[in-house]
Amino acid sequence: MGRETKEIEENRKTRHKMVVVGPHISIITLNVNGLNSPIKRHRVAGWIKEQDPTICCLQETHLSPKDKHRLRVKGWRTILQANNEQKKAGVAILISDKVDFKAKQIKKDKEGQYIMIKGTLHQEDITLINIYAPNIGAPKFVKQLLIELKEDINNNTIIVGDLNIPLTPMERTSRQKINKEIIELNEKLDQMDLIDIYRTLHPKTAGYTF
Repeated sequence: MGRETKEIEENRKTRHKMVVVGPHISIITLNVNGLNSPIKRHRVAGWIKEQDPTICCLQETHLSPKDKHRLRVKGWRTILQANNEQKKAGVAILISDKVDFKAKQIKKDKEGQYIMIKGTLHQEDITLINIYAPNIGAPKFVKQLLIELKEDINNNTIIVGDLNIPLTPMERTSRQKINKEIIELNEKLDQMDLIDIYRTLHPKTAGYTF
């Protein structure tokens, strides 16, 4: 009886912790396939306002370091980008003015393939990594990136982006097969306790986020 009471009390405490963790946050992610067209930028800005997320992550912005001002959206003043001089790849993270976000650390590459931000969101630690993996050699690229960022990845880490990789046969197309490199990447994901949220929520759906 005493043990049961203790377990009930522990469960109650756990539920309480889950309730007080902090306000709800929503993250949206989209491969925009280039934002050099004013019409395209206008459409994406409208989409972001309509979705009204806490955080918006974009891939393939195709903006150069000189074009940072082109990704302005009213209500999302915090814009962090990694851009390529050649106007290819490119990733961006926009954070809503409605939330209390403080950046502590930013890592990114000059190729515009990824950006990582560490900070606090409503006083809660958060690490966000936005990745655009290359079309060729994506599994190897992502695995190497995870190894490089290993010290930064913890239980408050969220990874989003366009990985260009089918992690399971259910995500496979006729042109993509689960090869040795993908198996090794899945092993690395398991080692680092990273969870595929889409596959967790949709374990039997023959599809993927796109």
